[in-house]
Amino acid sequence: MAFGPASRLGVSLFDSTPPIESIPDSSNEDKENIIRAVYRQVLGNAYVMESERLSVAESQFKLGELSVREFVRQVAKSDLYRSRFFTEVPRYRAIELNFRHLLGRTPLDLEEMRSHSTILDTQGYEADIDSYLDSDEYQSTYGENIVPYIRGWRTDATQSMVQFTHLFEMVRGASSSSLKGNLAGKSPRLNSLVIQSIPTPVVSPGSAGATFRNPSGSARTRLGVGASEGGKVYRIEVTGYRAKTVNRVSQFRRSNQVLLVPFEQLSETYQRIHKQGGVIASITPV
Repeated sequence: MAFGPASRLGVSLFDSTPPIESIPDSSNEDKENIIRAVYRQVLGNAYVMESERLSVAESQFKLGELSVREFVRQVAKSDLYRSRFFTEVPRYRAIELNFRHLLGRTPLDLEEMRSHSTILDTQGYEADIDSYLDSDEYQSTYGENIVPYIRGWRTDATQSMVQFTHLFEMVRGASSSSLKGNLAGKSPRLNSLVIQSIPTPVVSPGSAGATFRNPSGSARTRLGVGASEGGKVYRIEVTGYRAKTVNRVSQFRRSNQVLLVPFEQLSETYQRIHKQGGVIASITPV
């Protein structure tokens, strides 16, 4: 079953759309729908121009010379995919995206990501793509004729709650793109989270918390004497801080912060954040 109200989490389309499967004697219209579904999934909802489409591979699929899995392989090995999701992005970001696009989930742990990095180093790009599509997991989940789909949003599709929450870092709703719509840009979204096995808050893509991204290059701030000893401490994730115009910095520039606050200062901190124009993305006990 889906976690929470599907419409609030942005996964209602996943919940209501059955897997797309190629069947014998399917019509040309059905085959076109499958081709579009493969592009949509493997290219992460990225727009594909008519001139970028793989006309030869599409024709082979329509003639029955390629299964869905082999058509997926052609798309994933194409210059179209490689230029968008491998050549121009960091190594571990590329691996994250391969998991999303080809297996419909996020990496289990750092070791799983390292194994694919090793394949890239020793055997090359195409061998790494093959390692996803020839895996027992792919075969048992999608087989030869089912278009891969996002599945990690179902609690029974992942090995741990950590991996489940990480899915929402990678896929912010059924219309989210692998190329746009996230403050992380081309940077890895799960790297440090996977290394430390850290779960993340699951928030609606329409809420203020959806814009939060853990700031890089800055330490988390702990407020209050004895915060590590006396009473509960809460982690507050804040987004939407605007730069001060008096310093002639653009008023539209925004930043994120993480605060570790003892319970007795929670109310005061809450008021200060809102007075400064910040938006609280989440408050969780540490």
